[in-house]
Amino acid sequence: MAGRRLRPLEETAQEAGAGCIPMPCDTTDEASVDALFGHIAAEFGRLDLLFNNAGTASPPAALDQTSPAAWRSVIDTNLTGTFLCTRAAFALMRRQVPRGGRIINNGSISASAPRPGMIAYTASKHAVTGLTKATSLEGRPYDIACGQIDIGNTATEMVSPMAKGTLQADGSFKPEPTFDVRHVADAVLYMAGLPPEANVLFMTVMATTMPYVGRG
Repeated sequence: MAGRRLRPLEETAQEAGAGCIPMPCDTTDEASVDALFGHIAAEFGRLDLLFNNAGTASPPAALDQTSPAAWRSVIDTNLTGTFLCTRAAFALMRRQVPRGGRIINNGSISASAPRPGMIAYTASKHAVTGLTKATSLEGRPYDIACGQIDIGNTATEMVSPMAKGTLQADGSFKPEPTFDVRHVADAVLYMAGLPPEANVLFMTVMATTMPYVGRG
């Protein structure tokens, strides 16, 4: 389990129990990613599954008021970080014996139905969808499967303010329903547990009544 801050990693690993090893890593930094996957190769000898879950968003802003710094921060984490980890995992999976593995990317409903004021986040997740498709295609000769889970409104710290009201496409502010993040974990576990000959290319898990179908 990798993340930037060691202490929260250690706390989560303790909750998860034996077999969960915390490894500090900044997914936006190539050297940090290479060190992580080098440690995985040395410690375990192989890699069967990668879940690209690191993500961020900048505060909502009009397109012309979105700073290049905010753009780069989101793109670096959501897209470049996913690419760097996918690249390193792919290199391990194609060489190991027996070869192959599975990569799951955390996408977003915003990839296809954007929210207003979220240009960088939308662009990054739209690009992740392309990365998922390209990885799925390039992984075929090496028995590497790649899929994506698109999530809508989990009740996490980042999303919970939506329950109080968030900007809609018509300019209004309305509360939106959320759902327990454990259902996302269950869905990822299902994707991860499939046999090599089966793959979920795309899955959407969302709050049932969120304004996604027909957004806008």
